[in-house]
Amino acid sequence: MTNSDLQQSDIDVREQVNELADAASRAQRDLAHATTDVKNSLLVAIADALDTRADEIAGANALDMEQAFDEGLSEGKLDRLKFDVPRIAASAQDMRKVASLPDPVGQVVRGFETTNGLRIQQVRVPMGVIGMIYEARPNVTVDVISLCIKSGNAAILRGGHEAARTNAATLAIVKDTLKELGFDGALIGSVDQFGRAGATAMMEARGHIDLLVPRGSARLIKSVVENSKVPVIETGAGNVHIYVDESADLDKAIPIIINSKTQRVGTCNSAEKLIVHRSIAEQFLPKVAQALAQAQVVLHADEISYRIIKDADIEDIQLLQADDADWGTEYLALEMGVLVVDSVDEAIEHINEYSTHHTESILSQDYSNIEWFTQGIDSAVVMVNASTRFTDGGVFGFGAELGISTQKLHARGPMGLIEMTTTKWVAYGNGQVRA
Repeated sequence: MTNSDLQQSDIDVREQVNELADAASRAQRDLAHATTDVKNSLLVAIADALDTRADEIAGANALDMEQAFDEGLSEGKLDRLKFDVPRIAASAQDMRKVASLPDPVGQVVRGFETTNGLRIQQVRVPMGVIGMIYEARPNVTVDVISLCIKSGNAAILRGGHEAARTNAATLAIVKDTLKELGFDGALIGSVDQFGRAGATAMMEARGHIDLLVPRGSARLIKSVVENSKVPVIETGAGNVHIYVDESADLDKAIPIIINSKTQRVGTCNSAEKLIVHRSIAEQFLPKVAQALAQAQVVLHADEISYRIIKDADIEDIQLLQADDADWGTEYLALEMGVLVVDSVDEAIEHINEYSTHHTESILSQDYSNIEWFTQGIDSAVVMVNASTRFTDGGVFGFGAELGISTQKLHARGPMGLIEMTTTKWVAYGNGQVRA
């Protein structure tokens, strides 16, 4: 194939993706007129269909899992890719939860009356067409569909080749249900058939796609942020920290750290770094290191923590000396960086320098230190005496999440229904004219 042929192929893909987005936009205008009850009924019907036909999705997922394993996908990514019948049922239940939540569309954010008698209201409205570029996360397909329908938006999805069969099976069921209930199947579209060229076309679809949200590896997010012509909400990689303060309840700290690190190693809210105050390091590090060793966590330790843990002579521990690259690394595996600091200020400074601004946690009984930490940390979510795994739209009561935004404009932290709307101003007059 010549360069000319490749360029023409890219042009063809862009045109087809723009057509998909324009069709989704037309379908979205119809959805925007649907009542809350109609949207809720649609979501419940889709959830029921997912349950009824779960074996179809699980069968497709088994093929995706087999191929991904053969291709050497990491343990964390394989865990995210898995979408068996229990996980499908959980996603369907999350969809029903979204159906039960208040509808943000039409909510009045604020209102007032001017001196000339105009009644002015700021009202929540849908974004329009939301594009999602993600990888190896088939549950995200269901989450995005749930949130988009409830918030009155259309969706164009690029779910990645690892989950291609799973996503195709899920979308087929969703489209069947949309058509059965009289909605345009174009409301939810996919560009997976175009491969990477489809993702590139989405990034160039300004005027066709209203908002683009990448969700996945730091590399994927960076590529979308740097190359997209469509407005982007940046969701974050999770170089997540736990700081154990000198006043921490050490017995409670260990279960929190183990949960944060090991419950699901492939998620962006899993802890990657453990920071310990020097005054408790000699006492605490051998205990937590032993617990982490039993969980088969590899430790990348700074000079002080390496010496303390090494001297503890812990059986079967996997202990490495950390280098500068470790502090900025999101492992997404059973690995964890360990650092000793002299103060809460030093902990804050280190975290703000190396964090991806996702989630950080402080374990402390000192109210002043807790307040200083929560105010000083520049991240979307700060936990206090709690696992970092709680940073999640479902846990926060959103039913599902579009992603966890690590930027500061429009949305920050877990994004639910409200974050998927924008606003418009509506002014009610009584025949007034501008003098």
